Amino acid sequence: MGMRTLLQISAGRGPGECEIAVAGVAARLLDDAARAGIPARRIAETPGAHGPRSCILALDGEAGRRAAEAAQGTLLWIHPSPLRPGHGRKRWFLDAALLLEPSAGDVKIRPDDLEISRFRASGPGGQHVNTTDSAVRVLHRPTGITAVAREERSQHRNQALAVARIAEALAARAAAEAAAARAGARTRHDAITRGAPRRTFLGADFRPA
Repeated sequence: MGMRTLLQISAGRGPGECEIAVAGVAARLLDDAARAGIPARRIAETPGAHGPRSCILALDGEAGRRAAEAAQGTLLWIHPSPLRPGHGRKRWFLDAALLLEPSAGDVKIRPDDLEISRFRASGPGGQHVNTTDSAVRVLHRPTGITAVAREERSQHRNQALAVARIAEALAARAAAEAAAARAGARTRHDAITRGAPRRTFLGADFRPA
């Protein structure tokens, strides 16, 4: 595996609007990466009531590292509350932090903790992708993390790929927890710095300021 950088975007203890902001900012960063030709994906998230409380993005290569470093710090979304019409507040703060690269190979997954289901694949992949029930969805019961694989024509290979993605997500979560512990997790999550944000996003489409 080449260079990969993990970026955690967190709502801290902000209100539901910050959860919406986490989802929107993550989508914007992934779209920006795609436009720049940087392989990037969302690999884990912690759910909240209105969106993820936090999510972890993986960006590949040196360009991915530079993009992640450019985003780390305090992020600001400026938009009227979509949850409380007429609410005066329009500034919602997030935190973006780099994480140490985890090793999915170090994660031990118990087979009894996995719930595996199979379904008919759909989407791109040629005429053969729709001919067999080869797609696999794997649920890790203890954490609720779900992974889907449908790229391969072999059900066995798709299952192995989905389990590998579960391991990757678990490793990322462990890295996030370790980073939070080293930095004083509750302090970092509870006290997102208000002031000069590293990046600002505007409106419902999260366009860069």
